[in-house]
Amino acid sequence: MDKYICGICATIYNPELGTPDENIAPGTAFEDLPDDWRCPICGSSQDKFTKLSQEKFDELQQKGIGKFL
Repeated sequence: MDKYICGICATIYNPELGTPDENIAPGTAFEDLPDDWRCPICGSSQDKFTKLSQEKFDELQQKGIGKFL
């Protein structure tokens, strides 16, 4: 499943994990998030998120860049 990064605060939404604190179940694709879902860190709307390739996600994770949900 595709992962997305917030262009404001670099929070990464990983659909494999969801956001249980917000009642978003693991396995919920970004496209299936409720319309009113916002970044749990900075409050940005979904249009501030961009899709990450798996390569870029792995690179960011290895470098410790980004806030992972």
